[in-house]
Amino acid sequence: MGGRSKVPARQIRSIHDEATVTVYQAYSASIALPALDAQTFVAPFKTDRMTWIKPSFLWMMYRCGWGTKPGQDHVLAIKITRSGFEEALASACLSHYDPEVYTSLEEWRARKATSPVRVQWDPERDVDLNPLPWRSLQVGLSGPAVHNYLHHWIVSIDDITPYAHSLRHATDPSRLPNEQPYPLPCPVARVIGATQ
Repeated sequence: MGGRSKVPARQIRSIHDEATVTVYQAYSASIALPALDAQTFVAPFKTDRMTWIKPSFLWMMYRCGWGTKPGQDHVLAIKITRSGFEEALASACLSHYDPEVYTSLEEWRARKATSPVRVQWDPERDVDLNPLPWRSLQVGLSGPAVHNYLHHWIVSIDDITPYAHSLRHATDPSRLPNEQPYPLPCPVARVIGATQ
């Protein structure tokens, strides 16, 4: 990812190509296995709850303990369309008020009340899952955004649990996903408070 001083404070880094971007989620077998079969999320997945997707592999490993935490023992790599990803971000609201993004607290509250997408920037993690000085993106989808995710944006779902387990005690940085800066359109970057 380059030298620490060169990484922007808020930058999306991901596996992506011209059409798709990979995000990660971790679930129990009861949700993950039907999703793998259907290549989208189906019952007992709850569509009335916010679901969080993460482009950062190491942040996902921090969250799910390399696929060992109860209820998060199946790590999924989900390819979604870049158009869908950017649509979600364009309609997002930051989880917390940021005066550099919103002109007032009232503006933030009004957007939060109507936006189906939440964005938060949490410390990125190194290979030992320690926090780094720069931030990683988490995207929370609810309501119509969840519907679009399930029915329009998901391209494929793969189980990468064995890969996660293989890295748990002997993390070789060369074996990690080669995440690159995601080329966000400037208007979308402004909406989510990304470093430009």
